[in-house]
Amino acid sequence: MDATATNAMGFAHFITQSDFVGKFLLAVLVIMSAASWGLIASKGLTQYLRSKRSAAFLDFFWNARSLDAVQAELSTHGARDPFSHLSAHALHAQAHHARHGAARLAEAGTANDFITRTIKKVLDEETTRLDTGLTTLATIGATAPFVGLFGTVWGVYHALLAIGMSGSGTLDKVAGPVGEALIMTGIGLAVAIPAVMAYNAFTRSNRVLAARLDAFAYELHSFLTLGEAPGAAAQQVGANVRPLKPAAAVTA
Repeated sequence: MDATATNAMGFAHFITQSDFVGKFLLAVLVIMSAASWGLIASKGLTQYLRSKRSAAFLDFFWNARSLDAVQAELSTHGARDPFSHLSAHALHAQAHHARHGAARLAEAGTANDFITRTIKKVLDEETTRLDTGLTTLATIGATAPFVGLFGTVWGVYHALLAIGMSGSGTLDKVAGPVGEALIMTGIGLAVAIPAVMAYNAFTRSNRVLAARLDAFAYELHSFLTLGEAPGAAAQQVGANVRPLKPAAAVTA
């Protein structure tokens, strides 16, 4: 194959010679890639901000003198991370049950039961929020290689048809069109690999955060129901340690 024929081959030539199916599959891969990188950028930025805000809130929480100070901070600046969101709802549940008791079926049981249900609900909400977009990344990572492979098969099929109609089946006539068709497989892999890597990274990060949030929920529940952290009474034996004071009960 001479230099002129070689230069005529390539991705642009493949697109020009592709039919509707080939161009449609390429468009699907481009859309998948754009969606994947958009999710990666969005979730990466969200994860960074969430980690920074969570660290700031936890530092404030464990250095606060009482849960009333935590409540005042949340009322002033609002809940902007999973830990402050959980704290805000748990404190609200405690105050609400102290004011109204079990006025509705959703509030049935003791204050401990109501706070426990509220914490579990918030944990479920946060888990759902953390998993947003991961299904899309997993789908792209799993299907993009096959979309590219189908494009390659379709391109090879049409290339062989064209070669058969021309009556020339020599290697220099076959290698160019078939090589062009293989581009689609490469594109499919280029779309899938970043999506799979990002999915694994986000899944691990979410699992770690969920474990930390679950541990914090246990501590918070103990503060609201017992007035101290688990094991705090044992830790205070022989030491002058003052536990974090619970929020003052709100009366009617």
